[in-house]
Amino acid sequence: MSAIPSNLRYTKSHEWVLDNGDGTVTLGITDHAQQALGDVVFVELPEVGQELASGEEFGVIESVKAASDLYAPLGGEVVAVNESLEDAPETVNESPYEDGWIAKLKLSDADALDALLDADAYGAVVDAED
Repeated sequence: MSAIPSNLRYTKSHEWVLDNGDGTVTLGITDHAQQALGDVVFVELPEVGQELASGEEFGVIESVKAASDLYAPLGGEVVAVNESLEDAPETVNESPYEDGWIAKLKLSDADALDALLDADAYGAVVDAED
């Protein structure tokens, strides 16, 4: 398994969060999640301007094996979506932590980031599943 980036925060449902340092965060799914899904064939993106509550479903990711709901790890307003995934959903498999990002949120509560898992804690979640 590849290393879990230490600069990100994580959820137990395998989403990652990058603090962009300007009150926004970038969201995606982890390498572990994309491996479990298999070949991603479709990503349903949220709408720009959509307000999300923490834990709210904001999209769907479909693979040849299954469809999985995406959950907002934090509350906020969607300020950008990765439109390139509409034509190239496999980017989530190829580059889950860089080019395969899904959405960007303007946080309603920046302190909520502290409640997410760090790399070590997320690693323990992954290890417990394997």
